[in-house]
Amino acid sequence: MKKILFSFSILFAIQTQAQTPQVISRIDSVSYLAGQNIAKSVLKDFPEANVSLLLQGLSDAMMKRESLLQDPSNQCVMSYFQEKMQAIESAEQAVNQEALAAEKEAGRVNREKGEAFLIENAKKKDMQVTASGLQYEVLKKGKGPKPTASSTVKVHYTGTNIDGQIFDSSVERKEPISFPLNAVIPGWTEGVQLMNVGAKYRFYIPQEMAYGPGSPTELIPPYSVLIFEVELLDIEK
Repeated sequence: MKKILFSFSILFAIQTQAQTPQVISRIDSVSYLAGQNIAKSVLKDFPEANVSLLLQGLSDAMMKRESLLQDPSNQCVMSYFQEKMQAIESAEQAVNQEALAAEKEAGRVNREKGEAFLIENAKKKDMQVTASGLQYEVLKKGKGPKPTASSTVKVHYTGTNIDGQIFDSSVERKEPISFPLNAVIPGWTEGVQLMNVGAKYRFYIPQEMAYGPGSPTELIPPYSVLIFEVELLDIEK
């Protein structure tokens, strides 16, 4: 009995060895690598393929054997991939629509939150409100000249949202910034013109005078009311 089992083991080993291709020549190497490349291409576009039938189809075509299926115009293959692509596009559109709806809702909530904040903020003592809706507090008066809309000014500032989160600060960077007043958001253009050099104001800028539905940074959600504490250091030109 042991002799019979031993014989079967030898036979199985010989069969396994015979079924395993050996890479000996350059043709062998290229053949194997070509198979790898075919597999990579299939995995990219058709990872759900039935591997056994895929290999059978490849083998039948290479050996010029009779095909199990007839599809001379490739209609079966083309219609499958067209339907697959349409399904993918439909899923992506659904995801995009959900994302847009969520973004629109978040913008609506943020806009209403900002409007409610400004209504209450305007009631504070010493709060001043311009005709445009810009709100400001005078933290320190200045004695120098006032800039115009075409002036280039040098300022120190800290910008926060209505929850107190800082999104930008030249004070933290310890480096003042210079810019033309007509090249910034309307709230800045109007507000800084109210200041004398040496003054320090706190501005509460409505979203329509800031970035509205857009934003230069993720720290500023759409339709955000912005708060800037600004010190006018100089008028450069």
